[in-house]
Amino acid sequence: MAGVGLRDTGRARLLRGQATAAEWRLWRYISRSALGAKFSRQMPVGPYFADFLCRELSLVVELDGYSHGLRLDYDAARDRWMAEQGYRVLRFSNEAVFGQLDGVLTVIRMEIEALRSRPPPPARR
Repeated sequence: MAGVGLRDTGRARLLRGQATAAEWRLWRYISRSALGAKFSRQMPVGPYFADFLCRELSLVVELDGYSHGLRLDYDAARDRWMAEQGYRVLRFSNEAVFGQLDGVLTVIRMEIEALRSRPPPPARR
């Protein structure tokens, strides 16, 4: 998997300690492989940090608070870079986590199932 190399574990630890209420709420539902895939929190992916990362499926789940509306260009460039590295990025607003949690979990679960059912990449020579 591209993009995961040397880890900035100090920054990752700091970010985990500063988790938002929405991040904590979603984590309760996706930790311990509750949706059928193992996720880690605040993981370095290349020059970025993913809110939640499933390494096995190259799946990133991002939560956006009110400040993300001010960084649309940054988020678009970040998502483009991750897609170029083979990651699938799902974005949800904090409001969705609080108001439509079942829907958020359903979308994540459906993406996990879709990624698991895709054919394996061709073998490299």
